[in-house]
Amino acid sequence: MPFTVKALQKTGPDQPFQVTEIERRDPRADDVVIDIKAAGICHSDIHTIRNEWGEAHFPLCVGHEIAGIVEAVGEDVTRYKVGDRVGVGCLVDSCGECEQCAMDEEQSCLNGSVGTYNAEDVDGTITQGGYSEKVVVNERFVLRIPDALDFDVAAPLLCAGITTYSPLARWGAGEKVQAEDGERAKRVAVLGLGGLGHMGVQIAAKMGAEVTVLSRSLKKEQLAIDMGATRMLATTEDGFFRDHRGEFDLILNTISADIPVDKYLSLLTPRGVMAVVGLPPEQQKVGFGSLIGGSKVLAGSNIGGIAETQEMLDFCAEHGIAAQIETIGVTEADAMYDKVVAGEVFFRAVIDTATFDQVEVEQPA
Repeated sequence: MPFTVKALQKTGPDQPFQVTEIERRDPRADDVVIDIKAAGICHSDIHTIRNEWGEAHFPLCVGHEIAGIVEAVGEDVTRYKVGDRVGVGCLVDSCGECEQCAMDEEQSCLNGSVGTYNAEDVDGTITQGGYSEKVVVNERFVLRIPDALDFDVAAPLLCAGITTYSPLARWGAGEKVQAEDGERAKRVAVLGLGGLGHMGVQIAAKMGAEVTVLSRSLKKEQLAIDMGATRMLATTEDGFFRDHRGEFDLILNTISADIPVDKYLSLLTPRGVMAVVGLPPEQQKVGFGSLIGGSKVLAGSNIGGIAETQEMLDFCAEHGIAAQIETIGVTEADAMYDKVVAGEVFFRAVIDTATFDQVEVEQPA
């Protein structure tokens, strides 16, 4: 039977969050029911629910960084059992049959993957996300959270972790580069030290790269060093682009702001790569000459498939990598959104869903 759970919803982009009840579907034979313990706040949640990426489907509950415990399983579920520690990221379904799904690239499903929230599900309903007590998900889109990762620090890995891990793995951040005096570590620059950047620094460093953080100022320099970076450079310094021309093999661009792309491409070595995971609202300009000169690559990356997400979780557990977080109760979400937008969170915010027990459901006006 369908069942109701408490959730945080907005009825419009300018409305406050309300604690309300939403209906979760009657679990199917291949479904897993998850008792959510922690739900990360991603900037994508904010963009979506504030209509900054188009008109959202309201009322809406967002959240695609979900960690919790299996409460029940359908009769055909083979991968999980009651009591397992699990997570759910940005996807809850795909066709499972197309070329991309067959290659474990469900996020690029040719027939359209289903997002964890604000997406049309296979039954025609709009998916509701993880700012809630429980969620029901097809077992193919459930991840196993290693024991070494606590729920609160694991939740942001389901988006921020895979978003940065995937391009770093694809473009060989841990590979050695042939130099005049022998092999050297790949020189990776992480552009921006925010919710995504702080994960990119940790992951790249544990992969074996020599990591430099690029930022407008050096105010987070010690934090960057503590995470594994060799140094931090201020891009606003006089002569920055001249002095560091051709220095980096790979740039991971995590910022969602308008930047002089051509200037940043000049920082790459020949055949170097800039991988973009930040999505600014403005159209970005790039001259093809910046790519042709030096045979450089400008690439995008969109999260990762389910198999790679599990690989990322296992890698983080093995190497002691976790999100640095601020934990909040359900009534603090609106204030936290403003802090995230202002860049005042170090570095991810996570909702403690146990605090739903302290709040009554708000009745419609």
